[in-house]
Amino acid sequence: MRRIGHSWTILAILALMATLSTAALAEGDPSRLRGSTRSEKDGWIFVHLEGAPERLGYQHGYLLADEIGDLLRVTRPFLARTTRHDWSFYRKASEEMLWKGIDDEYRREIDAIVEGMADRGVKADRWDLVALNAIMELPYYYVPWLDKKAGKTPETHPPGNCSAFIATGSYTTDGKIVMGHNNWTGYIIGTRWNIVFDLAPENGQRFLMDGLPGVITSDDDFTVNSAGLVVTETTITQFEGWDPDGKPEFVRSRKALQYSKSIDDFVRIMLEGNNGGYANDWLIGDIKTGEIAHFELGLKEHTLKRTKDGSFVGSNFPEGAALIKNETKFDPSNLGSSPNARRKRWGQLMDQHKGKIDVELAKTLETDVHDAFEGKLGANERTLTGMVETSPRGVPEWDWPPFYPGGTVQSKVIDATMAAKMELWAAIGHHNAPDFVAADFLKARPEYGWMKDLLKDMPSRPWSKFAAEKGDGR
Repeated sequence: MRRIGHSWTILAILALMATLSTAALAEGDPSRLRGSTRSEKDGWIFVHLEGAPERLGYQHGYLLADEIGDLLRVTRPFLARTTRHDWSFYRKASEEMLWKGIDDEYRREIDAIVEGMADRGVKADRWDLVALNAIMELPYYYVPWLDKKAGKTPETHPPGNCSAFIATGSYTTDGKIVMGHNNWTGYIIGTRWNIVFDLAPENGQRFLMDGLPGVITSDDDFTVNSAGLVVTETTITQFEGWDPDGKPEFVRSRKALQYSKSIDDFVRIMLEGNNGGYANDWLIGDIKTGEIAHFELGLKEHTLKRTKDGSFVGSNFPEGAALIKNETKFDPSNLGSSPNARRKRWGQLMDQHKGKIDVELAKTLETDVHDAFEGKLGANERTLTGMVETSPRGVPEWDWPPFYPGGTVQSKVIDATMAAKMELWAAIGHHNAPDFVAADFLKARPEYGWMKDLLKDMPSRPWSKFAAEKGDGR
């Protein structure tokens, strides 16, 4: 092909693309949408958002309006059924308890999400969005605290979500950091956990993360920022604790991702105003130094371990003796529980693959289906890649009953080389296990018929690489 001879064609195509882009933006506010993009790949929706909070939020709300509306649609009846509190309860808690702890920057961003949605014809208000952002905190930390305060047996407690690791030094092929994570949750919410955000805020660090539509932090927390920090976590199951006067976890985690340049920064920001919400074992790495950290954060108790040669793992087990005793009902001796069985499997894999861990092996580790308790293959509630819907036992540390439709919904991995370029690998579904087909499940398990209009299929998709866009336009 002669490039000169075809230059007019290229120019014509570019002109047409510019015209189509202008026409699309005309439906919203072109000045606030400037620089934002949306694309789709292998079940993921990738959005680039940039600028001041009013632009960042508006772009978020406009580009993901349908997805945010759908998440709100299923969340309302799901929480009403599973927590015995209707949506008005969560809206009221958002207004009367959480709003005061939200930084002005994030208040403006949340309000702008609502404006962006409105310009796409999707109705929601500030309190809907705050409650959605607190989807992990209010139902599973505030509600049980409130129940106990009223002398009631709690309806819910913190779930055990995710399997994760971080390794460095002699554990990896190049001596640099490798990190992986898979997200465990119920499929109603989990099948909608398919956004990759490339955020370039006006202030602080740029960051790349997976997340839920309408939520300003990752929430299952897999992130890399432009200061070279990689961050993930797993939930501390059976945790008990809440401070109604504290700062929401979704605000602290977002602020830590955006403004941290070091492990110390991240720890400091997460501790400021800690409300005990979404208590986690955080796995943090700094590619500038090769150091990794395990930061276990409860409400009153926290611990920090660091190394430049080793690995840390997470599968929802607490580690600190004081935290276990004072802030959880976790039983470390129950070796058949999901957190403890997965912890054992992580230990086996770290020992077996010491010195061999790279980003490709990380994909294999995060899709492992070996039950270390029973010593056999096959995804269930005790394997790193989990399927609860096939288990007759149920998973008491989640309060999930037998055959509950939940488990691993997606996975991500990253190494230091990728982190330096703001890249990550991600895959939808639970690999090495059968796809979830909603109609087949509901036919086999009629007791979950109330989920009919909330569940959708979850086919496993291939691993896909995502990268921050060039430039940031801030």
